[in-house]
Amino acid sequence: MWSPVYDTFFNSGIFLHARKKVFQETHLHNQQKILFVGVGTGADFEQINHADLDITAIDFSPNMLKKAKDKYKESTIQFLEMDAQNMSFENHSFDVVIASLLLSVVPDAEKCFQEMARVLKPEGMIILFDKFTNEKRLSWPKRLLRPLIKVFGTDIGLSFEGLFNGHHKEFRIEEDKAVMLGGMYRKITIRKGN
Repeated sequence: MWSPVYDTFFNSGIFLHARKKVFQETHLHNQQKILFVGVGTGADFEQINHADLDITAIDFSPNMLKKAKDKYKESTIQFLEMDAQNMSFENHSFDVVIASLLLSVVPDAEKCFQEMARVLKPEGMIILFDKFTNEKRLSWPKRLLRPLIKVFGTDIGLSFEGLFNGHHKEFRIEEDKAVMLGGMYRKITIRKGN
């Protein structure tokens, strides 16, 4: 549904500025196997020098994936249609896993996070750019609206801390910074291994 207008809304204006902030200090190199989970239209690739990188990009939506493939048909990026909540990759397959604006839109953010952790190599890194609530407990209007808004494709009450809590023994947080809308959208980098 979003594929025809995705770039208009989520790769322009404040979202484009946020993407630039997320990737300006992200150093990727050609010895890493990199996975983009929920790649969408490939908007993140505009912010990195992807030419010499070993990148696999997955998305559940064939329409989104087609847009990304069309944009980057001259690249070496491997595009695969795949569910982020049930990836077909072997354990410990990637050095870096990147997910932009994904966890707040998948049906089961915990399952998706578990899959990212599973396919990540020891000492590997996950980079998240997403919308997370910074409230300890959602206000009652947000609690009432959350199920309704989730039907339209986004979760206004997703807590990174809640997701991370079950994984704090296998990961350490290296970076957690606000990138947009007063901290509603954050860049979080976590490293596997303590």
